[in-house]
Amino acid sequence: MCRFLVYKGKDEILLSKLILEPQHSVLTQSYDCRLRLDSRRPQNGDGFGVGYYTPPALGPEPCLFTSTIPAWNCVNLERLASKTTSSLIFAHVRATTEGSISDSNCHPFRRGSLMWMHNGNIGGWSYVKRSLAISVDATWFNGVQGSTDSEWAFALFLDVLQKSGHDPDAHRPDGGFGHVVLRNAMLQTIERINQLIADVPARQREGLDTRSLLNFAVADGHSVVCTRYVSSATDEAASLYFSSGTSWKEEGGKGNYKMERRDKGADIVLVASEPLTFERDNWVTVPTNSILTIHKQTVLIHPILDQYYNHSPSYVRSSGFAVSKGLVGDPSPSPSPAPTLGPHADQAEEERDRANAVLDVSRQGRGKAKGPLVLVTRNCF
Repeated sequence: MCRFLVYKGKDEILLSKLILEPQHSVLTQSYDCRLRLDSRRPQNGDGFGVGYYTPPALGPEPCLFTSTIPAWNCVNLERLASKTTSSLIFAHVRATTEGSISDSNCHPFRRGSLMWMHNGNIGGWSYVKRSLAISVDATWFNGVQGSTDSEWAFALFLDVLQKSGHDPDAHRPDGGFGHVVLRNAMLQTIERINQLIADVPARQREGLDTRSLLNFAVADGHSVVCTRYVSSATDEAASLYFSSGTSWKEEGGKGNYKMERRDKGADIVLVASEPLTFERDNWVTVPTNSILTIHKQTVLIHPILDQYYNHSPSYVRSSGFAVSKGLVGDPSPSPSPAPTLGPHADQAEEERDRANAVLDVSRQGRGKAKGPLVLVTRNCF
């Protein structure tokens, strides 16, 4: 399995302030994961990638830098990150599950203005790959350059976009595809993956683990959509956290970064497989089987209501499956996905009350995110 990071900011930030400098940066996570315990492959050293959006004058496509060199041993990553800024950044360190170690298999992947990465696996992949490949349009089939289930999932996402009336190759300078379009396409992609697995013949399913871990991230240069998902009603998904605030600052020593909150705004939003700092009150656990959207610096979280969703807020999932895949869901699972509160506990309680006041319990159609909608403008609530 892998580790990934998303940065969406009101302003540009130096890549090194996310990838290199924090105490538990993505670079550090490539050799010292705290929430990934895999004795077979203890490091995320099978390559890495960084993707970021540039000024509009350079075009809508994100710039990618990928390498099969372990991130901790790549001097070019340090050179690039210390001189490059962007307001929307993806970073990924890889531990292979499917596909060989090659540049074409390193995340992120891109098509036009879209950028994609994945942490996890598609269950029963050896029996699903052929069906998935023949189900997508030839344009997306021919666009796959590598051999990972992650890139094929991206091809499926592009196919979903096209079939819903949105051309992935179209240039959209004003606002991108829109966060609703991206979110619905992501949900339909997960639904199609689940259906492809369900269609595997019974004789082939015997002894086959068909559970999927689908922590996806996609961006179009304007909005970001991430998922924390497992195709199981009883298992925990791979870990995912987010943090938001008004500034990301180093204080009190080298690498000691902290999310500062001067007001209720969210000028900066980070989403990560593992927190970049050890400030517990800076980070919120994304609930299992939910979809997180960043739109205009506002974080929205929807539950994904399908056959694997559990409606009971007191239900505790097992972390055994995530552990068996070299991942740990939450280090201390609890009935509630609420964050651990630190010195801002009183203020957090007030903000949680405000958050509860904006719950939308309306139901939407099949294949869409249904149920409560939580709007978060900062990360303690």
